[in-house]
Amino acid sequence: MDTTTLAAFLAVDLLLVFTPGADWAYAIAAGLRDRSVVPAVAGLIAGYAGYTLLAVAGLVVIVASSATLLTALTVAGAGYLVWLGWGVLRQPAALTAAGAEVGSAASGAGASRLRIVLKGAGISGLNPKALLLYFSLFPQFIDPAGGWPVATQTGLFGTLHMTVCTVVYLTVGVLARTVLSTRPSAALAVTRTSGALMIAIGGFLLLERLAA
Repeated sequence: MDTTTLAAFLAVDLLLVFTPGADWAYAIAAGLRDRSVVPAVAGLIAGYAGYTLLAVAGLVVIVASSATLLTALTVAGAGYLVWLGWGVLRQPAALTAAGAEVGSAASGAGASRLRIVLKGAGISGLNPKALLLYFSLFPQFIDPAGGWPVATQTGLFGTLHMTVCTVVYLTVGVLARTVLSTRPSAALAVTRTSGALMIAIGGFLLLERLAA
């Protein structure tokens, strides 16, 4: 595989990852709410790891060719985002000046790391942006006649995407903690914005799918 193809894929991937969405909202919420952002980010990456395995196995092509299945996944993802966003708006995280949590019963201090990881995997696993990346963009960069097997090319692209996501989402979560932890009102505003963003994205996707 030539470096030009890798560079082109990386450029498109960075554009998608740097676009704020449900993943960003979850990473920000984890930075404001949890002692560590690692479980949340690990969950997000786990969802993309699942997509990568499906892509390597060739199942992504099958899903992409089924309009019914693709619609079902999109609707499920949109509904999940709306549900999560409503939960964030209902019980937003609130921080004291020292950075201690005093709110967010939705995923508060009692929430287990496993629960946080699973929720992150659900967000990325049902993220419409992931559907776009794996089902629409991956095939455009894969060269069946190239020197590398298709499965190897797919695995490489998936690994690059997960690496970019790990770096970006950890940075977003840590910055949310360090910058907003001493600004409770700003933290509350950002959390509510994140929840509203989840609902807006989910609602838009539902309306778009119903209108199709």
